[in-house]
Amino acid sequence: MTRHVVANVADVPAGGRLRVMVGKRPLCLFNIAGEFFALNDRCPHEGASLADGNISGIVESDRPGHYRLCRRGEMIKCPWHGWEFDIRTGQSWSDPDRTRVRAYDAEAVGGAELEKGPFVAETIPVEIDGAYVVVEL
Repeated sequence: MTRHVVANVADVPAGGRLRVMVGKRPLCLFNIAGEFFALNDRCPHEGASLADGNISGIVESDRPGHYRLCRRGEMIKCPWHGWEFDIRTGQSWSDPDRTRVRAYDAEAVGGAELEKGPFVAETIPVEIDGAYVVVEL
């Protein structure tokens, strides 16, 4: 897969999101406690922008009247019809067996690492054996 620089880390604070374009593909970039995730920015139900949705968590209960909010900031809710998706995986919380949003790998990378680029010349070990130069392939 081709890597694309889409934003500065500072553009997406912890708990935040940012709509970005990669070519003609809209993505929603999320920062969960310093970890970055990217989802296709279209709800599979009717195409709403997930970047406009509410970020929330999951409410769990082990008995009636006892509720707790878990996985805070890890779910995105479609702004049109309330379908919920796991930001980490794109899995639908509303229809987990049949619906998901495409998730893409995203990571924070240092500038020096990007400057190296993918274009690295192949190096071949060379040694001198007596009066001969030997190249090992």
